[in-house]
Order: sequence, then C-alpha cells, then structure tokens
Amino acid sequence: MSLSSPGPQPQIKQWSLEDVHHWLMTEVKVDEAIAERFTEEEVLGEYLVDFQKKDILDLKIKHGPAVKITSHLERLKQGSQHESQIPAYVERWTKEQVNQWLRQHVNIYKNHADRLQDEDVSGDCLVYFTKQDLLDLDVKSGPAVKILAALVKLNNMPEPTLQPPDHANTDQTLCQPATSVQHEAQLTQASQPKEPEHAPKEAQLPKEEVTQRQEPNPTKQAAKRKQADAIKVQPNVTVEIQDILSDLSSENFKEFHFHLREHSKSKGRGIPLSKLRDKDTIDTATLLTDHYGSEEALEVAVDILQRINQNDHVHQLKRKLGQMALRCQSKEVLKREDNQGDKLKNLLTCGGNSLNAYERFVVVVNKSSPEQIGYLQFLSILKLFCVLDFDPDSNSPGGVCQSYRDTRAANLHFPSQYQGQIHTVMKDLNLYKQTSWVFCNGRNDLDSGSNPEFDYKNWLRKSCKDIESLVSFICAPDVLPHGRCLIIFLLLSPVLSEKDPVFDTYRAFLKNTEEENIITICESRTYGVWSELIQDKCECDINQRSVYELNLSEVNGTVMAFGPINQSSRRLLPSPASSHVVLKQRDEDLMTALDILCLNQCENIYDENSQEFQAFRIKVEEEFYRGGKVKWWNFYFCDKDIERPFVKRDKYKDVIKLIRSEFRHSTSTCVQLNLFHHPGCGGTTLAMHVMWDLRQEFRCAVLKDNVMQKEDVAIQVQKLMKLESEKPTPVLLLVDDSKEAENLHDLVNCIHNAEECVNGPGMDDAPNCQVIIINCVRSHNPKDQYKRSPAPCQYITTSLNQKEQNDFEKKLQELKETHEKPENFYSFMIMKRNFDKKYVDDLAHNTLDDFDFSTEKARLFAFLALLNTYVDESEISVSLSEDFFGMKMFQWKEDSVMDRMKPYSNLLIIDAVEEWGYKGIRILHQWIASACLEELERNYHLKISEIALEMLHCDLFFRDGVVKHRFVLLIQQMLIERRRIEGREREQFSHFIEEVHKQQGRQTVQDIFVKASSRFETSASIPQALARYLYINEQDFPEALKWAEKAKNIKENPFTLDTVGQVYKKYLKSNILREKQETSQNPEDLDSNIKLADNAIKAFKRAQELAKAQDEYEEKGADDDSEDYPRRSYNVNGYVGVLEVAFLLFQILGRLQFFEESDPAKKKYLLSFLQSGFPITSVYKEDNDINNRHIEIIKEHNQLLVNLKTEVKTTFEHINRYYTYFKGNDSEFDSKNRSTIYSLFKRYVDLFCTASEEVRKERDSNPNLNMKIGIEEHRRFLEQNQADTFTGILQHLDRRPEEIEDNTKCYAFLQNKQQFINKRQRTKETINYILSNIVLYIVNPKSKYLKTYNDLSRLLLKTLQDVGLGYPFPDPYYLALLLLWPSPTQENTEIKTYVNAIRKSSRKSLFSVYPKRSTVAHLYLGKGDGLQRLVSKPQLDKSFKKIRRHLLAQLWRSGDIFKDKAIISRLHRISGTIEQGEVFANQGALKVPVRPALLGTIRSGLSTEKVSFYLGFAINGLLAYDIQYEN
Repeated sequence: MSLSSPGPQPQIKQWSLEDVHHWLMTEVKVDEAIAERFTEEEVLGEYLVDFQKKDILDLKIKHGPAVKITSHLERLKQGSQHESQIPAYVERWTKEQVNQWLRQHVNIYKNHADRLQDEDVSGDCLVYFTKQDLLDLDVKSGPAVKILAALVKLNNMPEPTLQPPDHANTDQTLCQPATSVQHEAQLTQASQPKEPEHAPKEAQLPKEEVTQRQEPNPTKQAAKRKQADAIKVQPNVTVEIQDILSDLSSENFKEFHFHLREHSKSKGRGIPLSKLRDKDTIDTATLLTDHYGSEEALEVAVDILQRINQNDHVHQLKRKLGQMALRCQSKEVLKREDNQGDKLKNLLTCGGNSLNAYERFVVVVNKSSPEQIGYLQFLSILKLFCVLDFDPDSNSPGGVCQSYRDTRAANLHFPSQYQGQIHTVMKDLNLYKQTSWVFCNGRNDLDSGSNPEFDYKNWLRKSCKDIESLVSFICAPDVLPHGRCLIIFLLLSPVLSEKDPVFDTYRAFLKNTEEENIITICESRTYGVWSELIQDKCECDINQRSVYELNLSEVNGTVMAFGPINQSSRRLLPSPASSHVVLKQRDEDLMTALDILCLNQCENIYDENSQEFQAFRIKVEEEFYRGGKVKWWNFYFCDKDIERPFVKRDKYKDVIKLIRSEFRHSTSTCVQLNLFHHPGCGGTTLAMHVMWDLRQEFRCAVLKDNVMQKEDVAIQVQKLMKLESEKPTPVLLLVDDSKEAENLHDLVNCIHNAEECVNGPGMDDAPNCQVIIINCVRSHNPKDQYKRSPAPCQYITTSLNQKEQNDFEKKLQELKETHEKPENFYSFMIMKRNFDKKYVDDLAHNTLDDFDFSTEKARLFAFLALLNTYVDESEISVSLSEDFFGMKMFQWKEDSVMDRMKPYSNLLIIDAVEEWGYKGIRILHQWIASACLEELERNYHLKISEIALEMLHCDLFFRDGVVKHRFVLLIQQMLIERRRIEGREREQFSHFIEEVHKQQGRQTVQDIFVKASSRFETSASIPQALARYLYINEQDFPEALKWAEKAKNIKENPFTLDTVGQVYKKYLKSNILREKQETSQNPEDLDSNIKLADNAIKAFKRAQELAKAQDEYEEKGADDDSEDYPRRSYNVNGYVGVLEVAFLLFQILGRLQFFEESDPAKKKYLLSFLQSGFPITSVYKEDNDINNRHIEIIKEHNQLLVNLKTEVKTTFEHINRYYTYFKGNDSEFDSKNRSTIYSLFKRYVDLFCTASEEVRKERDSNPNLNMKIGIEEHRRFLEQNQADTFTGILQHLDRRPEEIEDNTKCYAFLQNKQQFINKRQRTKETINYILSNIVLYIVNPKSKYLKTYNDLSRLLLKTLQDVGLGYPFPDPYYLALLLLWPSPTQENTEIKTYVNAIRKSSRKSLFSVYPKRSTVAHLYLGKGDGLQRLVSKPQLDKSFKKIRRHLLAQLWRSGDIFKDKAIISRLHRISGTIEQGEVFANQGALKVPVRPALLGTIRSGLSTEKVSFYLGFAINGLLAYDIQYEN
C-alpha cells in the first residue's frame, strides 16, 4: 500500500494491523509503544477511520501523542497535507524544552507547563494543538490563547534560548557533585569558558550545541549516565543554595554578601569582595561551593542565614538537603565497588557490613531449574517479607519454595489473599512473623487443579489485577516504609519479551515505589534482554542497580558471607545428658510467640575487638542504666567481664532455688511461679537474669506475643520442649508485664501435663518433662500478695538490703570508669539510693525549678508525668511531640525533641514501641513521674485534674493517625482501667478517677468525663464509665441513666446495653429496699417498679442479642471482671440479668395482698395468672383503693407480666444451651453466674414445677381429666429433670442410665398419645425422643425401651422432610449428622446440605454466644456401624480411670488425649484438606466443611495442606480433632 499519497477514506478501511502500525511509526512518528498499543487493541483500518481523540485517550495514550495522531488521521481522511505555520525547529523540541519555552518565554504558570509535560506534549505534538486541546488539559482560556499566539509569533523571531530552570530535574541532578556544577551550562552561564563576568545572563548558546542537545544520541546518553554514575555522589548543594538565595529580598541578599565576605567561622577565608561584586544568586551559589566545597558551603550558608534572621530558610535548606541525602544514600555507596561482588554487597547493605540496612526484603523470582536450587541458600538469611513466585512448580520437589521451606518457615499464599484492610491482612497472613510465599501464576502441587498456570493472555486477564493490588499493598507506607525495604528481581530464567508476567510485575513496582528500591540479580545471558526491555518500555537504566556478571554460586557465597563472623556458629539449645542441639531457623520461625534464649546468645555477632563493638556496648549499657528495658546483651557484657558482674538482687538466689525445687519435686509437669514486684523495682530484670544463668539447664524463652491464642502458645512451648530430642527438655517461660497472677490460668491449662498426655498416664513425676512459667506480676503490695498466693511465688520490693546497696555502689564506681556522668543514670541511681523518696522528690524539685505550665515543653512534660504515673507502659510518640512543638522535619534525628524539652530531657528516654511501629518518649521511671506530679501540686498548685483537662483541651492530640490513635487509647485507659487492690476484687473506678474523687469530689470527676466524652465522640466507654460512677458511687440513678443511654446511642453493643440494664436493676433494687422499710404502701410504686423492670429486661435482652463476635472491645476497660465491663466476651450476662429482674418482679407481685405466696390459695391465683394468663380481674381480692389501683396497674402491664414465666423458661433454656454446647470458662465471674443461675432455677422449680395437692385430688376424682393431667405430669416431670430440652437430654450422657430410661419412657408415652398443642411441639418432642433413644443406647445398649437404628433413621428422615432446611434450631440437623454420616464405603451427597443447615441454624439460635466460644463435641465418630459407631466422651473417659479428674480435663483441653492408644483404637480417622484456613473432610468428590476443635492446631498463615483428623459432632457442625499434616 502507499501511505504517503493522499487518497479517499476507503483506502484506510483496507489497512491491516501491520499497516496501521507502519503508518503510526513512519508517518505520524510516534513511539513504538504507542503503535504497539493500537496493535494490542486490534485497531484495524476499518475501525481507525471512526476514532476520535477521546477513543485514543481511552487506550491510555497521553494527550500530546493523541492530538498528533488525531490531526494526522483527519488530514489523511480528507486527503490533505499538514501545512504548519510554526517554525520547523519547534517540532524538534522535547517535552522538557516545551516546558522551558512556556515558562521562560510565554510566562505561563508552572502548573500549566508541567501539565503539558506530564501529557508528553513535545514540539511535534504542540504544533497540532488547538485551543480546545489546551482547554481539555485544564489550561484556562487566557493562557491557551497566549500559547497559540506565541507559537505563531515565533515565525517573526529568532529561535529562543531555552535555559533549564534552577530546579530542573532535581531527582537526577541532586546526586551530582557540587564541584562539577560550574562546568555545566545547564546550571549557570558563569561557568562557560572565555565568557566575561559582565556577559548578559541570556547569552545564547551556539545553535549547533542546541541542536545537538535536542536530538541526543541514545548511545552517548547511556555513556554519559554511566560516566556520571561513576562520580562520587553528593547532594547538589549549589542548586538548593541558589534556590534559597533567590527567595531573599534584595536587602537580605546584600546582607548575605556582606557576611559572606567577612565570614570567619569556616576553615577557609571569606570570599573577596572583587569576586562577589555584581554576582546574582546563581553566581553566588556557585562561588560558595567552589570556594568551600559542598559540605562546608552548606555550613557557611546556614550560619549566615541564621545571622540575618532567616530561620525559616535555614529550616527549609536543611530539610531539602536532608531529603536529598536520604535519596542519594543508596546511590552513594554504589560508586565504591570495584567489582560485581562489591556491587552486590553495597546494594544489599547500603555500603555497610550487614544485612540490617533494610528492614525487609521482597523477592520476585521466576522459573528455576533443579541445578540452581543448591545455590539459593542465601534466601534463608534474608529477612524476607514475601516472595512473589512465578513458578507453579516451586513447591514441588526440586522447587525454590520447597527448598526454602526445608530450612525456614513460609506460608503459601495467592495474590487474592492480600486484599482488605491492611491490619487484617497482616494479622491473617502472619506478615512480618513468617515469610509469605505468593504463587503468582498457578500452583501445580495442589490436587484440585483450582490454580492452574496461565499463558500470558489469560494471566493478563485473570491475574494481573491481583498482582497489581498485591504490589500496591506491599509498597504501602503502613506495610513497608519507603527506603527500608529492598525489592530484588531474582531472574532464574530469561524474560524474553514484555509479554511476560514478571515484566508486568516490574512495571507495577515502578508505579508504587522509587526505582532506587529495586535491584536485579541474574546471569549475563538474561540481563541483556531484560535491561533493554526496561530501558525501552520504562525509560529506566538499571545498570547501576543490577548484578549480572556473577554466576548463582558466586551470588550465593557473597550473600552468605554476611552471616555471623563465625559462619559455622549456630544457635544452640540444651538437651538431656548435658548435650546440645541446634535450633534450626525454620523451627524458630514457626514459634512466633516466643523470643528464645540460646546457650550461645550474643556470641559471634560482632568482632569484639572492634571499635564498633565497644561503641555498641557503651550505648546499650547507657540506655539500660538510664531507664531503658534490659536486653540479653547487658548480661552478656557482664559475663565477658567477670570483674564487673551484673548486680544481683537479694531474691535472685531464692528464685533460682524455687525454680530448681519445683523442677525436681513438683508432681505437676506445668508449674506457674509468680514473681510479684513493685513497678520499676527490677522485677523483669531479675527474671531475665535468672533465665540467663539457667539457660544451660532449661530451654528458655520470653513470651513476646501476649495477645496470641493460648492454645497456639501452648503448642509452641511443647515444640520447644521436644525440639530435636527424643527426651523432652524442661522449658522456662517468662511472661512479663502481667497485672494479675490469675491471667495465666488459661495458658497453664493449655500446656499443663502436655508431655504426660503424649507418653500416656502415670508420667507425673517424670524428670525433665516440665514447663515452668515465671509470671512477672506488677503489684502495689507484692509482699502481701506473696503471703496469700496459693501458687509457688517470690517477691521483690522497692527496698534494698545492705549487700544490694553495696553492690550498686560498686557498680556506680565501675560505670564511672567507662561512662560520662553515670550519676545522671537516674533509674540506676533510684535503686542505688534504695528507692529513697527524698532523692526522687529532690530530683523532681530541682528539675522542675521555675516550671511554667504555659510553655509547650512544660505542658508536654506534665502530660507525660500524668500518663506514666497512671498508665503502665505509656508514652507519647516522638512524631506527635514534634507536631506539638510545631517542629519541621529537617534535622532527621530523634533527639531534636529532647533538645526542645530541656531542662526536662534528663528525665526522659526514647524507646521503640514495636507493636505500633514508632518511637515514643517517656519519663525514665514511674517513681520520677509520680514525684513530678506531687511537685507540681505542692509548689505550683497544679492538680492532676487540671493537667488532664488541659490534655483533653489540646486539639492536636485528637486528629487522625496511628500514633494519635495509640495516644487516645492511653488517655482512655487512664480514665477507665481499674486495678486490683489487695483484699478486694478491684477498685470501683480507675486509680486516676479515684484520686480525683478524693481530692475534689464528684463535680471535677464529672467535668473530666464530660470533657473526655466530647473528645471521644465515637467512644462509648467514657459515658459508660461515668454512668457507673454515678449509680455506684453517688446513687444518682436518673443522671446515671442519662449517661448510660448516651453510651448506648454512641455504640449499641452488649456492654453499653448491659450498663443500661444494670442502672435500671440497681434502681429497682433500691426501690424495693426502700419500700420494705416504709410502713404504708403507695400503689404508684408498683407502676414505677414494673416500668423499671420492663426497661431493664429490654436492655438485657438487647445486650444478649448483640453479644455476637467482636474483634475486641475498643477500650481496655472492657477487659475487666466487673458486671459493666465483662471479661473476654459477653457470655450469658444478659440472660442472667433478665432472670434476676424477672425474679425481682415475682417478688414484687408475691408481696401484693391478693398474690401473697405465703397463702396457698392466693399463690394459686398468682400461678394461674403467670402460667395460663388467668384474667387479673377474676382474681379474688378485698375491695379497697390500693387493691383496685394495683389491679389497674397490672392490667396496664398485663402483656409483660403474663409472658414473664415463658420468658424465664426460655432464658433458662438459652443458658442451658450455652453451658452444654460451649467450652466452659473457669473464671470467677463465670462461676458467679453459674451459682446465680442454679439458685434461681431452684426458685423456679419451687414456684412452677410442684404439683399441688388439689391437682392430684382432681385427677383421682375425674377420670376424664386423667389423660390430660397425666400428659401434663409427664411434661412437668421432664421439665423438673431438665430433660424437656435437647441440651438437657445430651447432659444425660454422663448420668445414671435409669434417668435417661425414665425420660425415654416419658417421651414414648407422649409419642403414643399424640396429644400435641401444635406442630412445633410435636416436632420438638419427636426430635427429643430420637435423641433420648441415642443417648439411652450409648449408656445402656441392652435397654428394652430402645428403638432400632433403622426406626430412628426413618423417623428422622420424616422429621427432616417436615422441617426442611430452615428450622430455627440446629437439633434435627445434629441428629442428621449422627445418624446419616456415611460409612467409609458409602457416599451421601446430602450430608453437606445438613452441615450447611446446622451451621446456618446455629448462627441464628446461638449467635449471642457462639462466635466468641468454641463448641465441644459430646459424640465422636467411631469404627462401628449404625449406633455403634457413636462414641461419647464419658465412654472414652472410662479408659483413663486411673488419671485424676483435673489431669484428665487437661488431656481434653490440650487435645493430646487423642494420641492415646485407647482413643486411637475406638475412633475413625478421616482424610481432608486445609484451604484458606478452613478444614474440609473428603467424602468422595465432596468437600465437607469442618471446624478445628483447637484453633492452635491450624498453622497460621493460611497455607493449603493435606491433613487427617478425628471427627466430633458439635451443635454447630463437625469438629476436627488431632489434625495431622501429611508433611
């Protein structure tokens, strides 16, 4: 075809894809990438003729080329040629030169010029622009007209000079050496050779040079880049100084010249006046850097700017150069390598000697070959955040993933799992704790075939978006902060074209992070095509960030050299018989909750003769003795220098002795030792010191994740105990920062007797089979708590004996030899002074001299003192402190806040707050914080309430942000967290509120809560706490109700509703107590009390409805044992509240004259009214005003009262389900609930379930009533024995056979009579009848009252047809699982339907308690057939008669009972899989969903694995016990 000749439109319609591509490349002259885009979108000629500019923009082509293509297309369709009225040289302008022309000659706004540059408007595009094209780029009409007019005027003007702006391309110029600036005409005219000083600033460059720059040679440009990269990298000080100088006024600029001439602080002399005369800002900046060099030039400029009071410019200059230095840091070190080995080292370490320069690494890897696997060990020593793997066989034998997992732990994921809230994804996938291995293009080792490998076209369509989302997630600042993560493209096979998922992934990273954060490692044969692709498609030269001349073996060896200085050194653990084992990195990876202390901890990390090590030691010691947390290094330093031992507290030997005694003599293999200590007296330090010295005898670890599920922790402790050894080794576990000894009850239960469970009964006194937990408990009365503790314990206080004091004095003298002014190590000095309060008070008094609360530093210090006194482990973040001071981030060092805080900074320290990811500032010691508050009140009359109100007044603290969110939580904790006081359960309110109440009373307390409530508008805890304060402390029920309702309106949850109910209930109790003391009755009291009761019941019922799964209560005040702040979860508190109020109502009604319980006749009326709705108007009563008014009031509340008995019955059933179906809670609060419920049920039976003598007489005298009364008596019998419900029958699995036999006979009688009130009753009793037969078979299989398995199955199938799949209770579906679960040779496709039905039904009927509780199985799948295959827990327990009851309970809690031969012989193990954290049982082609009975048995990280397990039947579905992984 001929594209050059004009022709009619039909000629275009015949063009193929190649023709369109050829036309774009040769005639329109666009980049090949744009032409390729048309080809990818299959734009044939017949489609091209209809294209408008918008259609081209829709192809993701930028505006400049789009206008050019559109213009060419229109002229082609019209058959005309382009006749430009604009000079030809314009078409040679690059987009940068267009930008320069617009800004320097047309003088339009920078944002308009930049917009055109962003849209690739080069000269050959600009000549086609119309006014509308400019308007489409948001250029206003005025500038648009001016631009077009200026283009036309160029015909009558010489070619304009295009000077690059002073800030031009800062990202590229900022790393050029300042000394080279003078040689570049792009930066200044002053440096041109042979140019006189008075030459005009706009002197034009030779036209040949301009032309050469306009048409750069790509080869020469690449050479220039390499040459520039070889120069030592420095921030471009010249450009930035010139920028600052240009902002000065002419007067200030003259002052700058004057001081520059006279400057004498620098090492060199000032610049002579002759050189400064007539110099503009560019010339001056150049002279500065030429005369002084870059670094000193900056110091001189800063000094002079400070002299002339240009502080803002000082800050601006420091900030810009600080940012430039950070961005250049990684580039700077690259210039020092002599070879590719040095280059690799510098890329990975930023020029250092360790891999700690980056917090995490991200690796992108493609397909590997088996021979490469042996050279990838270096991956195991990198701190990998995740690996993006494009090899679907990577987890198969010989794959990279499987090789890595041989030595390290990794969770296997897919890109789609990285979607959702950042914190949720990080928690679910165990990010940061374990490596995430992401399969980005299929995974072939899974049998299901659900994740196949795609060709590029299908990958682009189905997976590319997930990869882009994954990359965006990884690069988010909240995940991996910029500059602290290195992305490595490890190309193990060639990438041959841009149509490769790996290349698309590279581009995705470029969109989300800086190019400097990405490196490439590959072989030379792979590098050529790869680098060209990136150069052509991404316009990036990756040469300086690529290693390609080393083979994989050399790469591996180079990286492995970054390990410990003694490469053969491994972390060691003690083992029996004085042997040692190696702690493999993979095993340590899997124990994410434990910080493991090894035998050779801290060894072979540093060259201990180096200055680096000595400086590190000085720093670590100083931080600790000032008040920082102790580290293992502190003990190591003292061990290495035996003449300077670590100071031992007097109780050190006692704790050692206690541990060894418990280890040798305890009959229990899990022992909890409590170490009670005053805050700040060295309790944690003592415990860690003990562990350090016992690390030869025990495997020691610190629990570093206190929020992890206790079951998971127990499994990890067991793993540590048995690691690499046939015989278990005792474990010493430290739990720090515990506030109560009882907090570890669940953890002890989970790991108690674990080894005995594995090895069988009778292992109680086996040696070396113990877990000893040191529980550090902060206490305000450690000695008293020690005396009352039933568990083995020890204590330390804020009192030193003489030997301890002497040891501290000796240590002080030692510190004086190695540290400057150790007298300022105040935490150390407090202990040395034996916690002398006068010393601390004097320290506070002297430091706070002339304290002025109106200053920022004084206010911030007061805030810290308040928080550190009343909230343990509290701090204010450094960044928030900087915001408080209004500081600009230019100094790039953490102690700038400390400078602002002088003279108080000597009492402050900066710590890392690991869980929140920032650094925080706090007072060195809680005693100092408390003494400062006392000093402020004593000498400055500043009360804690005033400080709190001032803190609540500061707007800055209550804006959005992570650190501010943490700060807000600390304030709320101060206001609402209650501490335990010896002799009582807890303080009624937080310690801070108690103190304010003592000092100033109710009004101030209420003022603080009101102000806090206005600040925390979305938090319900503050008004909720105020409501508690008012109704408990002040008995002001109306005001308490107002705040309780406000809390409920803010956040309607179980806790706020419970508070509302408690206020009403307490109000009602107060009224009853008052009325008992009054001699006369007021009928209106009945009305008020019934209304209070009604509101209380509504609140409690609503609370129970809302008691579903909650991630966690938003305030720590909820982690509390009081009735207003239930612990862990809401449980059945709402039900208990309903019952309590209902029986208060029964009590009120029973005191009425016509309902008196003491009179049998009147009680009969009461029961008739409550049970059968007997009309209140028919009740016999004396005719008087009080009775008549009582009757009227009862009529008004008739519906509530007549339904009350049914309400109570239903509530008892709900509670019974809870305690039957779910794992029990042994907490004191739960035990209190059980006791309350038991006593209330006894009252219920006495009131409603006892047949009167009149009823028995009536039955005997009237045969026609005999059947009806008999049926009622049978049902009453079942109710009285708690066998009228499904849960009650299940409880008979552990009772005498005679009881369930009597119940079965009752149900058989009712089935025979078929006298049902309605269909619902018939269904319920039929279901109960089937279950009673199953239970009876299990406890007495020879009973003559049994129905056969086939009869029961037929009756169940008929019932299932009647109820369908939407029955409101899970009972029929539970029976379906029991009776219809297929045998190994059968396949029942309906079983999955019943599993889904039972799950759905249980969620509806049990949602108030189910989500927060784990269900238990009462029956298990055995090896028999029919009913014989059902095995109950009591049957299994019979195999362990010799084991004590509490130890047997431990066996069940841990799940280790399923390892016993007696269990294995009776239960049937089935196969399944784990996918996305969900367990499935394999039944033929079906995958039946199953829940893990113990959450800790599922590895975290959502890895997909094959498993097997035992099957248990729970009320919410199937449970998997003893889950075993195939690998």
